[in-house]
Amino acid sequence: MSSSISPLNTASDKLICDSLWTGATLVTMRDGSYNLIENGVLAVKDGKIAWIGSEEDSPKFVAGSRHHFEGGIVTPGLIDCHTHLVFGGDRSAEFEQRLNGVSYAEIAAQGGGILSTVNATRTASQKTLFEQARFRLAPLLAEGVTCIEIKSGYGLSDESELKMLRVIRELAETQPVRVKATCLAAHALPPEYHGRADEYIEHICQNLLPQVAAERLADAVDGFCEHLAFSPEQIERVFKAAKKLGLPVKLHAEQLSSLHGSQLAAQYGALSADHLEYATEQDVKAMAESGTVAVLLPGAYYMLRETQAPPVALFRQYGVPMAIASDANPGTSPALSLRLMLNMACTLFRMTPEEALAGVTCHGARALGLQQTHGSLEVGKVADFVHWPVERPAELVYWLGGQLPCTVVYRGDVRS
Repeated sequence: MSSSISPLNTASDKLICDSLWTGATLVTMRDGSYNLIENGVLAVKDGKIAWIGSEEDSPKFVAGSRHHFEGGIVTPGLIDCHTHLVFGGDRSAEFEQRLNGVSYAEIAAQGGGILSTVNATRTASQKTLFEQARFRLAPLLAEGVTCIEIKSGYGLSDESELKMLRVIRELAETQPVRVKATCLAAHALPPEYHGRADEYIEHICQNLLPQVAAERLADAVDGFCEHLAFSPEQIERVFKAAKKLGLPVKLHAEQLSSLHGSQLAAQYGALSADHLEYATEQDVKAMAESGTVAVLLPGAYYMLRETQAPPVALFRQYGVPMAIASDANPGTSPALSLRLMLNMACTLFRMTPEEALAGVTCHGARALGLQQTHGSLEVGKVADFVHWPVERPAELVYWLGGQLPCTVVYRGDVRS
């Protein structure tokens, strides 16, 4: 298989590119499969893939720079499509309490749980939140992440939600990674709105979201549809407001119970529905019909010691794309390794290594609405890719812990 952008600039009978990459097996992930190209050649021009194919089929190139790998594999850049990297403080002390037998209710009564993160986030300066988020982002970048989604949702006030979204935009402007920002104001009920959930939802719809849209601080709107958060009816009001403002939607759904939030998400053409441990066959059918991606989060499943796994067999049966993400957050998934999530998805959810890799490449891109530009090694897509000194793609899933040495290429250039 080979392909090229047409036309490429030529010098006599040679094609001109900015950089040429050779010597490794290309794991293209086209159509969600490995689609290997042995002895691969990848040409980059203007930050995009200009030609891809085997050395045997390769034309002659005039390249600004040439890079030859001594074996190994090249995958698309990894995509972490669900994170909460921006927050104040941490909850390691609560984690220790839970392991020592203190109940979540007791911890919450002491001022712990999500409200402790809300308080820490509200009191932290924008600079502090940025530095802490950059610290958490670094290990993800080091293991090949080139695109990431980051949500708000720990401010739960206009001032703090906007502060979080501005930090996310600052990360996008200063860090060598594509960042998608999501407004998750409908994450939990703020303490000042205790017993007045409908009023808080109304405030989000009438006040916060219009300001977010006016300042272009978010690329999507999310919510938490769960018995301990917001009802499907309340979430639908958020979706209607988001759609009116031209913002796509996503949803935390079916994590702890079955409220059929994923059907609601599908009804509104959501990019993704996430968690989905309690999704039913009807939920899966609705997602398949709408093209909504299932984002599976094994870190939270593991951390919460859940026993009901997402219905992977149903997603396969109905052709629902399955993405995998770290869900990096202070309470239920303090995960800073997307590769570890690949292993967990296979061992805990019984996914195959090929499905898992698709989950952090092509399907992760689809969950962010970036499938036309990211997620696979194809001509015309952004030249984000990673060289790994391993023999086969399954090794990326196989190794537990540590960082595999890798060379990350971001928009056509080696990322330091």
